[in-house]
Amino acid sequence: MSAIPGSIDADRGPPMTIPLRHFLVGTGLLLAGAFAGAVHSFDATVVPGNLGLAHVHLLLVGWVAVTIMGAMTQFVPVWSGVAIHSRRLASAQLWLVVVGLLAFAAALLVGAYRWLPLGGFVMLAGFWTFVYNVGRTLRSARPWDVTERHFAIALGFFVLLTGLGVVLAAGLTRPILADTPVSHGSVRMSHATLALYGAVLTTVYGALYQLATMFTQSSLHGIDLPLRRLESVGHPVGVLALAGGRLFDVAPLARVGAVLVVASALGMSVILVRRLLEAQVPWTPMLSRYAVLATAMGGWAIWTGPAWLRDPLDPATLFGAPGAASLLILGVIGFIVLGTLYHVVPFIVWVHRYSDRLGLEPVPMIDDLYDDRVARADFVCFVVGVGLLVASDAFELSGASGALGTVSTIGGLSVTIGAALFLLNVVLVLRRHSPHSVPGLLFGRFSSEEPGSEPSPSQPGVDSPPR
Repeated sequence: MSAIPGSIDADRGPPMTIPLRHFLVGTGLLLAGAFAGAVHSFDATVVPGNLGLAHVHLLLVGWVAVTIMGAMTQFVPVWSGVAIHSRRLASAQLWLVVVGLLAFAAALLVGAYRWLPLGGFVMLAGFWTFVYNVGRTLRSARPWDVTERHFAIALGFFVLLTGLGVVLAAGLTRPILADTPVSHGSVRMSHATLALYGAVLTTVYGALYQLATMFTQSSLHGIDLPLRRLESVGHPVGVLALAGGRLFDVAPLARVGAVLVVASALGMSVILVRRLLEAQVPWTPMLSRYAVLATAMGGWAIWTGPAWLRDPLDPATLFGAPGAASLLILGVIGFIVLGTLYHVVPFIVWVHRYSDRLGLEPVPMIDDLYDDRVARADFVCFVVGVGLLVASDAFELSGASGALGTVSTIGGLSVTIGAALFLLNVVLVLRRHSPHSVPGLLFGRFSSEEPGSEPSPSQPGVDSPPR
């Protein structure tokens, strides 16, 4: 993988239906999660169960994790120049995770906690299928560069967090942790730490080293290089230390991990800001969202640092400083996902629909496939919504009455509208330009004529292009 790849072989990836199916389902679950969040901020008692926990899982598992699965399944083969290990496993992983998540969320909403382990086990099966499939693909791509190393580490975090997740689900109905040195609360803190800062942020950082350079047509230099070395080692070590300290209630260990995680986030925000300032290309919806991401990431790190130094074991600091949850989940993670998908989805469609026509007839540019007006509208809705939610969290307005009490509800609804507009734009790209219909992408089988649908070579790496 070079900073700006000179030869990307899209045929190494899976059929376009597989990653696009992940992205469509993930965005639909974003819409469901955003709506659940808006309802929760308005009236948490509207359902008999735990609406807040269902909201978090719909966002982090349903939207973020499913999108990561689709992105890794597509771009590890493309970037690394090796064939995906198994296309059938790549397709199966999505439905295992989605079925497990829907069962899990339904059990939370109705208060039927005895069914949570079932949903958890099905999700675990889906995630471990994904880890095995992408892990076998990465194994064929060695030696690894910085992005591939991040992805391999993130896969390890996926294994750890899903194992703890099943333990948590079972522990809600059975005292399985009663005779152990850890409590349900400490396992929950460690599980969330491995999910947010381990699986998700490690993947985000690894992808940004490629995407931020590729799509700004710039390269890392100067202070970027020591910051990259700091993050590449400090972040994964910090996550393990923070998660381990929270699991076993060892504050000094958690504090060391917290410093490393915060320092890595600050360093990554500096790298991203420098890439954006040195961009050699016209501004796009992707770069606009990356600008918000860089600001949110730096702000979250500065806000969180003092709180984690004081007490990294406090449950109120799970998402960073008290009140920083919306800034992390929507401001940081949300905008990297949205920004990336605004290029990835049109890119996949363009490669399969127009790349073989290039030079033979007029074809649209990749950024011409989506609707600029809808992109601007969903950007405004997301920025306004996230801003209101962060303000609500920071000033503890959610429980207030009157006009102040509506701030978080308005913010949640604004994010929901933004999610709906983004989904509309993606669907319009697929409807107007994809060789497949939207129902076909969701439920159809890939055909042997589709690029990337040939069986994988029996020996990984055979006939791979030079790295």
